[in-house]
Amino acid sequence: MMTVSENNTTIKVTPPTEGLFDLMIFARHADSQDPYNWVCSYQIQCLEPRNGEKLPENPFNFWGLHQKVRDFGIRESSHKGELLVAPQGALLLTLQTSRPLLAMYELVNKDLDAALSKKCLAVQAEEEKLSFHVLCPFQGYYRLSVFVKDLGGITFRNAANFLIRCLRPVNQNELFPSGLSLHCGSGISSSSHGLSNPSHSAPIITTKLGKCNITFHTPADVEVTASLSKDKVIRTKYPLERYLLVTHLRTKVSVCVALPESGTYKVGLFGRSKDHKDFVHICDYVIRCFSDPSWPPFPRVYSLWRRGCVLLEPRTGTLQERSWVRFRVKVPKAYQAVVLGQEKTVLQQTPNAVWEGDVFTGAVGTQVKLAAKFSQHCSSLEVILAFEVEGGSPASLGHSG
Repeated sequence: MMTVSENNTTIKVTPPTEGLFDLMIFARHADSQDPYNWVCSYQIQCLEPRNGEKLPENPFNFWGLHQKVRDFGIRESSHKGELLVAPQGALLLTLQTSRPLLAMYELVNKDLDAALSKKCLAVQAEEEKLSFHVLCPFQGYYRLSVFVKDLGGITFRNAANFLIRCLRPVNQNELFPSGLSLHCGSGISSSSHGLSNPSHSAPIITTKLGKCNITFHTPADVEVTASLSKDKVIRTKYPLERYLLVTHLRTKVSVCVALPESGTYKVGLFGRSKDHKDFVHICDYVIRCFSDPSWPPFPRVYSLWRRGCVLLEPRTGTLQERSWVRFRVKVPKAYQAVVLGQEKTVLQQTPNAVWEGDVFTGAVGTQVKLAAKFSQHCSSLEVILAFEVEGGSPASLGHSG
C-alpha cells in the first residue's frame, strides 16, 4: 500500500504467507511518461502472516491524495492518512478546493456491483469544496477513487484513492435513490442558474414527518420545475409527481414535498430562462423518511400554474365527498376564477388579490377543477388545478398562509 506526497513515499507491505519476499521499487520523474526505472530492492522475511481481508484492487498504484493534488485544484482532505473508518456504514468525506471543480468517482468492494455502487454515493460540488456522502452496504474494505476536472476542462484526472473500512454496514433499503447526478444539493450548478439563498444547502434531507419545503431565491427570468422519484413504490395510489407542488413567488421558488410512504426519494430540480424553451437539470436532493408517512397528494397542476400562482386552501388534491370546502388561491392577471365540480362556483376576489369561495364537492368520483379567464372578452375557461373527490374518512385539508 503506497502513499505519495510531494517529497515522501510510504510503502506498507502485508505478505500473504510466511517466507522470504523481494520488494522491488521503481520510479520516474513525476512529469515523465517514460518507463519506470528500478531504483532499489528490499528483502522482507515474514515469520507469521497477518490474517485479514485483502485490500480492494487499485489500478492507480497509490493510496491517499495524488502527490500533485494541489495542481489539480485540491488543497486538503477532511481525513488524514490512507485509511478511513465508517463505524456505522456512513461517511462524509470533504475536499477543500482552490477553485470550482467537477468530480466523478468509483466505489469498489468485492461484493458491490456497478448498479448498487451508484446508490452508495451522493456528490456535492461547491465553489471551494467537494463533498462525498458514502454509504457502505457490506462489511469490509472499499476503494473510493476520486476524479476531478476544472469547469471548462475536458478530461477527469485521478486525484485520490481512499481506503474505507466499514465496521457495520447500512441496510440496503436505506441506500440513496438511483440516478443521482454529480450535482447534489446547492452548489456551483444551482448558482450558475441564478438560484441563491437555499433553505437546504446539504444534499440529504431527513424528515420524520414526511414533509419538507425546499426554497431558493430566483431571478425574475428563471422558471423552475421539479420531479419526485423513488426506486420502489409500494402502495401509492397517485403518480409521485402529485406529491410535489412548485410555487413561484416574485423572487422565490418553493418546492413543497409531502411523501405518501416511507423510504428514500430523489427530488430533481430543473430550470429555464425566458430565452430557452427546454428545461435543463440543476441539481438533486435526497429525501429520507423512515417513519410511516401517508400524506395525500397535491392537486394535479396544469401549464397555467405559473409564477405568482399560490394555493392557500385546500392544500390537498383529494377532497371529502359531499362536503363544503373553502377555496383560497392567487392567480395573477386572472379576470375571473371559478371552481367547476358538481356545480359551478364563481370565486370572489378580495382586496389582497386572493380569489376565494365555498365549494360543495359532490359525489365520489367527481373531479373538481379550478379554472380562470384571463380576459374580459375571452369566453372559454382555462383549467389550472384539478382535485379528486373521495369517500372514507376526511383527509386533513390543510391550508397555507
